[in-house]
Amino acid sequence: MLKLDGKILPHDKNLDLLALAAIGIVFGDIGTSPLYTLKTVIDLSGGKPTPENVLGLLSLLIWTLLVTVSLKYVTFVMRADNDGEGGIMALMSLLRMHRHHRPLIIALGLLGASLIYGDGAITPAISVLSAVEGLKMTAPNVATFVLPISVAILLTLFAVQSQGTARIGWVFGPIMTVWFLTIGILGLWGIAQHPSVLFALNPWHGLHYLFTNGPKGFLVLGGVFLAVTGAEALYADMGQFGAAPIRLAWYGLVFPSLILNYIGQAALLMSGGPISDNIFYQLCPQPFLLALIILATIATVIASQSIITGAYSMTRQAIQLGFCPRLKVTQTSSEGYGQIYIGAVNWVLMFITLGITISFGSSDHLAAAYGIAVSLTMLLTTVLLFVAAREIWKWPLPVCIAVTGTFFCIDVAFFSANLLKVLDGGWVPLVLAIGIYILMWTWRCGSVALTKRIYSMAVPLNDFIAQLKTAAVPRVPGTAVFITKATEKIPPIIIFQVAFNKALHEHVVALSVVTLHTPLVDDDKKLSVECLAPNFWRLIAHYGFMEKPDIPALLRLAGKHECRLDLGDVTYYVPHETIIHTTSGVGLPLWQEKIYAFLLRNSEQIDEFLNLPRERVIEIGKQIEI
Repeated sequence: MLKLDGKILPHDKNLDLLALAAIGIVFGDIGTSPLYTLKTVIDLSGGKPTPENVLGLLSLLIWTLLVTVSLKYVTFVMRADNDGEGGIMALMSLLRMHRHHRPLIIALGLLGASLIYGDGAITPAISVLSAVEGLKMTAPNVATFVLPISVAILLTLFAVQSQGTARIGWVFGPIMTVWFLTIGILGLWGIAQHPSVLFALNPWHGLHYLFTNGPKGFLVLGGVFLAVTGAEALYADMGQFGAAPIRLAWYGLVFPSLILNYIGQAALLMSGGPISDNIFYQLCPQPFLLALIILATIATVIASQSIITGAYSMTRQAIQLGFCPRLKVTQTSSEGYGQIYIGAVNWVLMFITLGITISFGSSDHLAAAYGIAVSLTMLLTTVLLFVAAREIWKWPLPVCIAVTGTFFCIDVAFFSANLLKVLDGGWVPLVLAIGIYILMWTWRCGSVALTKRIYSMAVPLNDFIAQLKTAAVPRVPGTAVFITKATEKIPPIIIFQVAFNKALHEHVVALSVVTLHTPLVDDDKKLSVECLAPNFWRLIAHYGFMEKPDIPALLRLAGKHECRLDLGDVTYYVPHETIIHTTSGVGLPLWQEKIYAFLLRNSEQIDEFLNLPRERVIEIGKQIEI
């Protein structure tokens, strides 16, 4: 069975439908790379390519797509799924399931996710700019309007995100299918003019160029890498479509279209075509050029949309796994769990993307900054793939070294070549990634410290019951549900409530929410119930990192565990911690504590995060030293 927007679809009837949807969502980034990749490679090679050099550069492009995407990601990486979900954070969670205390695995996973955010801000900018720049070929006098038009398109794209894509998302697949068919046909047209370009299919041409051109041969790898910058999306979006539809879309349409288009562009250069203008648009006959520019612009908008929604999904995973502050997640469609909107992510991403677009001004300049973060992400994925091969697939060590070692060497070469871009703007995604990594790691460290402090304040059950009897604490009608991080003993929030109100409800529930390292949890495993005393229960709710907690709905399952609650008479008590600096000298560094306190103050209210009815929620504040 396969899923599309949360609906279960029969495999035999809907594989093609899922593949069509995947074409619209998964392949936007890598599918629009022909707009700027070969032009960048030619510029890096010196700008005056000979036929022999064109064959070498094209061969590098073809075999990079084949080895990095088809072999590494489609064949191997997509096998490392976490109960069907993909992406570097899902892979990190999968590896943590086998060994819980793995700080290095966590650090690599968080760094990889941070790097995706960093380059994710550049992708919409370079894609839209490269498409709109085609207008200069139809009307050179509009060159000054390329940047304003690009900014307007990006601004509109981010502004409408809150409306969701449920109404128009179904057209993404057909439009991108037209795009891939178009670029494939244009490529065939170019090949027909100079068929000898097909000799580039021989990898010897690429290796010969790489090893006979000295530093220049190494430098062009930074441009060649642009052809595969969207490969991570194949893995990250696997949970939405399944591996089979993505593989079908890749081999059935996307890969052949990309290869044909790159060969067609190179054929024009073999024929002596000019390199001053965009090589991609030179493939198109003049009467159809404007139509192609419009189609390219739509394709780049769809690609940008995929990047934005991918950022939302990854942020939600980070929130659920405890690596990101609680942010307000809005479900924009009742039909699909993946249809969400996170305002904080949207506006920050918009601000950064527009700033990058205006600062760099053209796709040529942006190409100098693009790729360094993604190349490092791919390198980290290879490292985690080695761990997965050894621990999950149980491969022999020599096989692991042979397979992942090959990918590692290739990834190191691409990353090293991209490092040369740092001074030309490559520092931008790196700085963004470092900033996001610091925030995520600080949130995790602060949350762990806070949880430990709360555990230290909990008291044994027998001591608490004795205190109730000694103080003759009255029990009042009704049910109190206390939300707490403590899954053992009596949590501090109950103690604070009794001390403040001098009373306790007749029915008491201590409820903890635990996020597991799997994407989904079956309903019969979502809730564990322990009766601590008469009318006193401890409930532990288990959710996957792809699920949104809904506590009132979950409490309806408690009756199956002989914990019958009157949900019409429930009061929810939630903690409101205020972080203060510890005077003991033991705890988080002051700078980290300040950042965590700021993030905690500005995170979404826990009652909204757990879908609690506001009119029945009472906050209990407490200053806590960490």
